[in-house]
Amino acid sequence: MKLITWNIQWCRGVDGRVDPARVALAAAELCDPDICCFQEVAANFSALAGSSGENQPELLASQFRGYSAHFACAVDVHDASGGRRRFGNLVLSRLPVRQVLRHSLPWPPEPGEPSMPRIALEAVIEAPWGLVSVTTTHLEYYSAAQRSAQVERICDLESERNLHAKAKPATTYSSGPFQPFPRPASSILTGDFNMRPEDPLVARLRQIYTDAWTLAHPAAAHPPTFCVHDREHGETPYCCDFVFVSRDLSARVASVEVNADTRVSDHQPVIVRFRD
Repeated sequence: MKLITWNIQWCRGVDGRVDPARVALAAAELCDPDICCFQEVAANFSALAGSSGENQPELLASQFRGYSAHFACAVDVHDASGGRRRFGNLVLSRLPVRQVLRHSLPWPPEPGEPSMPRIALEAVIEAPWGLVSVTTTHLEYYSAAQRSAQVERICDLESERNLHAKAKPATTYSSGPFQPFPRPASSILTGDFNMRPEDPLVARLRQIYTDAWTLAHPAAAHPPTFCVHDREHGETPYCCDFVFVSRDLSARVASVEVNADTRVSDHQPVIVRFRD
């Protein structure tokens, strides 16, 4: 199973051009992924640099034939035209998706700091070895306090997931919204966490999960995923995009790579291959 996680900066390349088809082509050429976890996906957001307000979840989905598309917007606001402006995360999967959950993350007020609502999108996917929950998220950039609260919520979700996996489901309903669907303990957490590998919050996540990069490269530092080709947010490249796996999936991590060459976004994609 091949997974790519990528902050695609509303499909805006280092050249300033917004092009969902180019993002899709780049992802396909990089690894022909079974699962795409994209962050910063926009719809009707013409205020974003280079965008004409295109429906990016729809356009990206149209480029991945045979995939199901699942969008979760963290930002959902009124537009002067009467529509909605939406901004969030997208999971595309050519493997069966049994259930989708959308988890709003904490957003405690911090006066004077720019911030926006954040969300974690979870898809229960039928992997070759069985069910696995794949979650993608994009944590707060400016506020460390908000980011900390969001990490704690993600840890709580993992504990909740494990309890669901152990619980005996009710048999009262075989259809309708009360019909039980399994929520497996096996899980993959991906995204742009807006923190560096040495951040204590990364250590907090490693108390719950295993860092896929460290599994594949135990003696190597995380390569940079941000500010590699675009220096708008800093002159020194660093890593803030990670893939974490539950302990039971550690042996299934076959390889992890960061593509340092593409300029289709201001972030570099992380590609993970899992053993069947």
